[in-house]
Amino acid sequence: MMIEMLGYLGSLLVVVSMLMTSVIKLRIINTIGASIFAVYALIIRSYPTALMNTCLVIINIYNLIWLLKKERHYD
Repeated sequence: MMIEMLGYLGSLLVVVSMLMTSVIKLRIINTIGASIFAVYALIIRSYPTALMNTCLVIINIYNLIWLLKKERHYD
């Protein structure tokens, strides 16, 4: 039951991230959700799902760094 709750939490955060109007907030919440969901996928041995969510985390971090550098450039 606790393992399933981890999966639901990760899924919920990914969905909630899509409601954000700020791209930076979207990326942060999506990264947290995808990280949790990747851990859940590893626990249940769903390796394709874990790989996909790990890729999402990497993409989100890359884009966050790019967005924050861009934001600092305009300050």
